[in-house]
Amino acid sequence: MKTRWNVAVVGALGMVGTEMMRTLEQRDFPVAELRPLDLAEHAGQRVQFDGKSIEVLPATADNFEGIDIAIFSAGSEASLQLAPEAVKRGAVVVDNSAAWRMDPACPLVVPEVNPHDLKWHNGIIANPNCSTIQMVVALKPIHDLAKILRVVVSTYQATSGAGKAGVTDLEAQTRARCNDTETPAAKAFTLPIAFNVIPQIDLFQEGGYTKEEYKMVNETKKILGDPLVQVTATCVRVPVFFSHSEAVNIQTEVKIRPEKARDLLRRAPGVVVMDDPANNIYPTPLMAAHTDEVYVGRIREDNTIENGLNLWIVSDNIRKGAALNAVQIAEKLVQMDLLNTNKAEVFGTSSR
Repeated sequence: MKTRWNVAVVGALGMVGTEMMRTLEQRDFPVAELRPLDLAEHAGQRVQFDGKSIEVLPATADNFEGIDIAIFSAGSEASLQLAPEAVKRGAVVVDNSAAWRMDPACPLVVPEVNPHDLKWHNGIIANPNCSTIQMVVALKPIHDLAKILRVVVSTYQATSGAGKAGVTDLEAQTRARCNDTETPAAKAFTLPIAFNVIPQIDLFQEGGYTKEEYKMVNETKKILGDPLVQVTATCVRVPVFFSHSEAVNIQTEVKIRPEKARDLLRRAPGVVVMDDPANNIYPTPLMAAHTDEVYVGRIREDNTIENGLNLWIVSDNIRKGAALNAVQIAEKLVQMDLLNTNKAEVFGTSSR
């Protein structure tokens, strides 16, 4: 039985892909060979991993030969085209795009919440949306004890959620405004983001909600395994580089006091409680940036509804919201011995 694994990272030169490789190295994932893949035009560039300089190869079907785990962060189009090809060649795919998240044949997994869903994978596991990940990590222990009936969430999402272009927009526009020079045109967003907030993330859909908001609704139900939980979301882009923040209001079937919620969350995996408002202690995106945890504070009762509770949740969207969660899925696949048998027949080939 293998103890080390050949790992491909698709979209290796992007912000999340780079963080995925860094996370694999930092967590000492048992990599036998790292194979960075990206657009053909970027092939030949080199990345550093575990003290070695490794050449970036084009993301083509043939370059998945011999790969055990393929971690994708290259967008939905690339995932739809190449993930099945990787599976046919024997890899298990962990995909960070939205392409497979709501496919009933693909588990949508946050390791602290529903690792058991990995058992029924058919070669592709979906990594949830960044804003969904941090919310369900905090909601899971409460849902297990008191059953959440309804979630109302407003997000304050960092510009890095739009990749390098989003970070560049914020930096360039901020410099221009501070130096009283002409503000460069927005490239990543519909409007200028410096000193502004934009109540739109992704495209508007039926009913006036955006795709990002529907992602939070549908993904939360799937991850918690509860189609009856009601979720409504308003997703907003704010002038922050890293870390999404969320104001979350929940209503539970059983009354849960703030003190009990704090105790549950302190014992929950991946969660850090920062909740001492008298001393101005609560999570902020600046302190959460470049860390792995989901931070929760401002835990208090909502006295306007029965069994209501308010939470403030902050986490780095590039780390836990993308790269770390994907690597944790890979770690779980190893721990649960789910890599040695690839169920590739779903894509028209037999298992290796």
